[in-house]
Amino acid sequence: MDKEQIAGLFMRGQDCSQVVLSHYAEKIGITEEEANRAAAAFGGGMGVGEVCGAVVGAMAVLGYLYGHKGPDDMDRRNEMIAARAAFLEKWSARHSSCRCNDLLGHDIGTPEGFQEILEEGLLFNFCPELVMDAIAVTDEVIAEEATRQKTAENAASAE
Repeated sequence: MDKEQIAGLFMRGQDCSQVVLSHYAEKIGITEEEANRAAAAFGGGMGVGEVCGAVVGAMAVLGYLYGHKGPDDMDRRNEMIAARAAFLEKWSARHSSCRCNDLLGHDIGTPEGFQEILEEGLLFNFCPELVMDAIAVTDEVIAEEATRQKTAENAASAE
């Protein structure tokens, strides 16, 4: 998915969190509609500039793939914590923050801040780059987790 495709989705009303989660819908076993509905409330840092929706979408993907299924599932919980930490470390190497307002330099939760974001072209130029980064980092974490699992399986079968 490229910057222009993402900007086009934004222009049609899709939010950053929806773009990220729906990108992985088939991989995580849900429909694109389910992904879009599940992620609908998280764009613009939940509308108040908090955690970037692209990051929230990525966290939802990692939760679907590695999350614990309930109480007493500590091995899976630990896998999820490791996947989340890996994502945040990689994200932090690219960006100074996970907060929408910090990333944009304006308060997206106010009419004035949102107007400044539009005037500076951030919504259709910078935000698609954040979505692309969230997808790229998520792909890296998934690949690393697959390698880790394969190594663990090989070690277990060698015993």
